[in-house]
Amino acid sequence: MYAPEVDSTLTEFARLIRENCCVLATERAAGPLKTGVDLGTANIVLSVVDQDNKPVAGAMLPSKVVRDGIVVDYVGAVDVVRKLKAQLEARLGCELKHAGTAIPPGILPGNVRAIANVVEAAGFEVVEVSDEPTAASRVLGVRDGAVVDVGGGTTGISILKNGEVVFTDDEATGGTHMTLVLAGAYGISTEQAETIKTDEAVSGDVFSVVQPVVEKIASIVNRCLRGHDDVETVYVVGGACSFDGFESVLRKLTGRQIVKPAQPLLVTPLGIAMYGGN
Repeated sequence: MYAPEVDSTLTEFARLIRENCCVLATERAAGPLKTGVDLGTANIVLSVVDQDNKPVAGAMLPSKVVRDGIVVDYVGAVDVVRKLKAQLEARLGCELKHAGTAIPPGILPGNVRAIANVVEAAGFEVVEVSDEPTAASRVLGVRDGAVVDVGGGTTGISILKNGEVVFTDDEATGGTHMTLVLAGAYGISTEQAETIKTDEAVSGDVFSVVQPVVEKIASIVNRCLRGHDDVETVYVVGGACSFDGFESVLRKLTGRQIVKPAQPLLVTPLGIAMYGGN
């Protein structure tokens, strides 16, 4: 069951990133802090939570050093993670030693190792590598249902029953494909299309152009849900699902209840930091 406090937690985490601030040591749970490193296609996000899995701090930078779970610029990826780590350590006044990270479901073992190597080279001890939709489910508190993570290059899905992941899959459709469709429709560069895609002033017009990509995502969800007729609710996260019309398209084409939390871009990054927690 989706709890209302999830949205307030995500809103607070977004504020910590936006205002470059942190929760004071006197106002958080005692014990070591936990860090999550999300090496996304469009952004790299570092998240810090306390022992009660409450957000403490976060930092984010746009980056193109990882593509669909594959590190395409190893040195660049390490540099970005080191920079964000140093920023957060200065803000918090302590060293961040341990981190979890995550991967899209279904990537090859060598790529998993490369992701972990980036985090280790940046100065962390990697304590967990989870798949992205499963990490998101920690934030959402989902025990039964499907979690769909619409990332920059891929859409990943995990199906949970009684708190256990019973199915995961991933397909190459996401925000990057929306950008390409937008660039082709408007006859502009992908860089210009990326800027327009995130402009809230024209989001309605943009969504009408990229809707076929959302319909393809719905078909991915339907394929993955075959044989799982008892799944009533689909939770969608990831920056590419931020459009207002996203849920209605998925609801119409899947016939399931669709839940999109506040700050969908930040759900998976926050969940990655919640390793070994409650």
